[in-house]
Amino acid sequence: MRLIFDSALPSGIRVESAPAGHLTALARRRFLIAAGALALVPLSAAYAAAVAERSLWFVHTHTAETLSIVYFQNGQYIPQSLERVNHLLRDFRTNEVHTIDPTLLDILFDLHTRAKHDEPFEVISGYRSPSTNAALRSRSSAVAEHSLHMQGRAIDIRLRGFPTEKLRDLAIALQRGGVGFYPTSDFVHVDTGRFRTW
Repeated sequence: MRLIFDSALPSGIRVESAPAGHLTALARRRFLIAAGALALVPLSAAYAAAVAERSLWFVHTHTAETLSIVYFQNGQYIPQSLERVNHLLRDFRTNEVHTIDPTLLDILFDLHTRAKHDEPFEVISGYRSPSTNAALRSRSSAVAEHSLHMQGRAIDIRLRGFPTEKLRDLAIALQRGGVGFYPTSDFVHVDTGRFRTW
């Protein structure tokens, strides 16, 4: 048995029989590698299709606002969708709106995909104005002076009905920014800074 690469075939691979006893170890290895590659094609195509359209579902815990939105489609971010996300994740104390880093949304999308849990993200804190951050910092040492919340690069969330500790573990596994775990308040902080945990 041998593998022949044939662009005329849908799989691109043709298998030809060889006389009994002539299937060498190298040929067997090549066959198994090729078969494994073919088995991955449907999964890769499905994943590519899913990533081609990215969506998120939010419920804001302070304002009770909800948003379910496709924010990325056909290879690009959708400006109108990003504006709606910016508004939802505004500083609800001052009503100031700030641009949210789209890569933060991608982290959330990947977290939701890995969690395989069809419930919304509950938002505790998105953008924070400098005045809000300073006020919070005066009451808690857990608030950073130069918080990435002030740059629209951080969010505090939980996933409704999903263990927050497990959500933290998924975020750490991504290794794509900071991950903070606050078990008493039951939320996870994720941001687009350097990878670190606390």
